[in-house]
Amino acid sequence: MIQLGVNVDHVATVRQARRGIEPDPVRAAHEAELGGADGITVHLREDRRHIQDADVERLKAAVNVKLNLEMAATDEMVEIARRLKPQIAMLVPEGRQEITTEGGLDIVGNAKHMKQVVERLKEAGLIVSAFIDAEDAQVQAAADAGFDVCEVHTGPYAHSFGIAGGDFLFDDLAKELDAVKRAGARIIELGMRFNAGHALNYGNVQPIAALPGIRELHIGHAIVSRAVYVGLREAVREMKRLMVEAATNPRTSGA
Repeated sequence: MIQLGVNVDHVATVRQARRGIEPDPVRAAHEAELGGADGITVHLREDRRHIQDADVERLKAAVNVKLNLEMAATDEMVEIARRLKPQIAMLVPEGRQEITTEGGLDIVGNAKHMKQVVERLKEAGLIVSAFIDAEDAQVQAAADAGFDVCEVHTGPYAHSFGIAGGDFLFDDLAKELDAVKRAGARIIELGMRFNAGHALNYGNVQPIAALPGIRELHIGHAIVSRAVYVGLREAVREMKRLMVEAATNPRTSGA
């Protein structure tokens, strides 16, 4: 069954706007669980712009589902992950000025370092994931480095979906979906878990959820945005329903 990992970073973004104590990402994670979340995702950035170290510690102690810690491949973050032991450590590229993650991890260009980081995280008993673009070379490099999971960057697909209005007669949209599909097939062939995420929302999620062999989607901004109107528990429930519907009956996805 396809799973949903809910990213609660944007709950912390609202809190940090006032440097206050609310809304609390830990309480948000609890609501997400009650809505059907299979995992909670947070990105502990080097500049601590939203999620703080204490948030990760509290989440690790409080959540009843798996905790996925997104992190840069730095010594500081590796040591934090080794100490706190989230179930999954997901390596992502990180830029200080970016609003959100702007592309996949370049494993090909940093193969030696990535392999060393993966080994250190695995020594601590963690599942290690890579956030990558839908490129065969990056998939192969991830396998060579020892990653357990590849999360395919769906940002280009989501961008094309918006331009095309969701109409797959537009070649660019069809090509972007096919790129994710082909990357996923290669990931599975190489013995890794196929996940996907970034810029997925209630309108574009089903064609991705219907892809063969996909195991998990990580979604944050769309769910937190929807929660402003309906509450976080219901927002998670609605997203999970769309995903399961598409995964169970791919013909409903519209692709």
